[in-house]
Amino acid sequence: MWFPEDPQQVPWTRFLDEVADSGYEWIELGPYGYLPTDPARLSAETERRGLKVSAGTVFTGLHHGPDVWEKTWDHVSAIAELTRATGARHLVVIPSFWRDDKTGEVLEDSSLTPEQWRHLTTQTERLGREVRERYGLTIVVHPHADTHIDTEENVTRFLDGTDPDLVSLCLDTGHYAYCGGDSVKLIETYGERIGYLHLKQVDPAVLAEVRAQDMPFGPAVARGVMCEPPTGVPALEPVLAAAAKLDVDLFAIVEQDMYPCEPDKPLPIARRTRAFLRSCGA
Repeated sequence: MWFPEDPQQVPWTRFLDEVADSGYEWIELGPYGYLPTDPARLSAETERRGLKVSAGTVFTGLHHGPDVWEKTWDHVSAIAELTRATGARHLVVIPSFWRDDKTGEVLEDSSLTPEQWRHLTTQTERLGREVRERYGLTIVVHPHADTHIDTEENVTRFLDGTDPDLVSLCLDTGHYAYCGGDSVKLIETYGERIGYLHLKQVDPAVLAEVRAQDMPFGPAVARGVMCEPPTGVPALEPVLAAAAKLDVDLFAIVEQDMYPCEPDKPLPIARRTRAFLRSCGA
């Protein structure tokens, strides 16, 4: 579910039903407006299915500097309010794309200037402080394909430039592998900064095609670059083992980017993936 309203995705009621039917207990809010935004209704719908909310999701372009703060905060505050009302403790922060994920249109340079890096780090720290003080939530920044926080070099630069007390990371194993990163190495090196996990895999053969063609992320997903575990990379057993060594409580959300896809396809994959992860000790 990438977009709040899209005829190619399943209705939110079916999504909740299938999450529960496949044995999962936790969900994220996803794009604001897909699930009910009235806290009472959302709570009623999740509780009767035995589901709980672990995080909300916001989209930001903080490398543009203070000029975008008010617009960003308008977006963040509504989602943070709903996230707090669900009892969740995290807000997943996704940086803006440098090229359009549908059309592939290049929107800006894929590399940031030193000034833009300063804006990104200082404004993200501000976001972490404001979200914590006003809503009691912890932000976890999500390195993502086709954004400026993607490769090992950019992720480590971002972590080194931000205050650990204000900014944690949502490590998405699939996106990090997509961008050439090693999730186990990141956990072992920056373990204290890992605040949240998205467990996902990529198909290395499809990824090689994507890289060779410099394909935007949206078309890459349609090509099937994100795949069902355990058929892809990274291997999730070592990732889970490295995370377990941190000896902290980490939320791990299971995902597979599939857009567009047949409506009947996700449920059996969700069931098999849960069984696989259970076999890994998750």
